[in-house]
Amino acid sequence: MSTLLSDHQRATLVDVLRAAFPHATFPTGPYERTADAVLAAAGTDPRLHGLLVQGLADLDEQRDAAFSCLDEETAALVLRGVAGTPFFAAILDVAIVALYDDHEVWDLLGYEGPSYDRGGYVDRGFDDLDWLPDPRIVSQQEASA
Repeated sequence: MSTLLSDHQRATLVDVLRAAFPHATFPTGPYERTADAVLAAAGTDPRLHGLLVQGLADLDEQRDAAFSCLDEETAALVLRGVAGTPFFAAILDVAIVALYDDHEVWDLLGYEGPSYDRGGYVDRGFDDLDWLPDPRIVSQQEASA
């Protein structure tokens, strides 16, 4: 896996992931593991590997500085510019699943994990979201008035 990209390219990939999925409270670990998942996929898919190498090089050429040196706002702007490209779509296909299936991310987001093996969410706090306002329940008669 480590031979697929240079150290600079791998660092750029991690920074791309951080810019694409910005979470101020996330440490580097989940982004590193997500980059590893992208690299694992690229190791078995020559097309993805080619897209990755070319796409990372193209990102470094978007501005006067390398992508990893850009501030958060500029990095987001650059990514919006490549949002519809096969390169970015290929990264997202792997990264969305890899990042949000990371158990450290689950802990950071407060997700307790799947509940099917414990009888479902009905008895495990399906309604324990204390940060949402209580919904106003409207009867059908009130709604039609």
